[in-house]
Amino acid sequence: MDKRPTSPDTRPPLRFLPTLIFGSRWLQVPLYLGLIIAQGVYVILFVKELWHLVSHAATVSEQQIMLVVLGLIDVVMISNLLVMVIVGGYETFVSRLDLKGHPDQPEWLDHVNASVLKIKLALAIVGISSIHLLRTFIEAGNLGKETSNYTEAGILWQTIIHAIFILSAIGIAAVDRMQVPPPKGH
Repeated sequence: MDKRPTSPDTRPPLRFLPTLIFGSRWLQVPLYLGLIIAQGVYVILFVKELWHLVSHAATVSEQQIMLVVLGLIDVVMISNLLVMVIVGGYETFVSRLDLKGHPDQPEWLDHVNASVLKIKLALAIVGISSIHLLRTFIEAGNLGKETSNYTEAGILWQTIIHAIFILSAIGIAAVDRMQVPPPKGH
């Protein structure tokens, strides 16, 4: 009996259920398209906030400018997270993008898989959380004033949640590292 691998043209067709299950991955496409629309909304928000900053730059304090800039950075980081989910998720779970040799291909896409995507997402969430926490600390200067939006307990909880995000990212990376076999010769 011949044990050589069959070419794609001579493989038997998949049965109905495996074909249906494998094809169901295409149901994610509308989800990725929805994320692209959400990214468009973030672009509109970014332009609106940037316009507000530029048009009011002469009448606002340095602290207010810093808070708006942190908000802009937050929008960019969330947009980067969306790109990672859209591009990486599509490439990992739906279909190849066939970008080999394209000058704009992201470097990380060459070695993306579900594990790498989880770590990148966890780190992006930590980055976004860091921006929110920094913004909270800057705004906390109003603590105790009528204009403050924060309580000491709220700031403490936000810090605890941020620490949990960091520990989660470290945990995900550690578990991923444990799953990778050590290089040969070690």
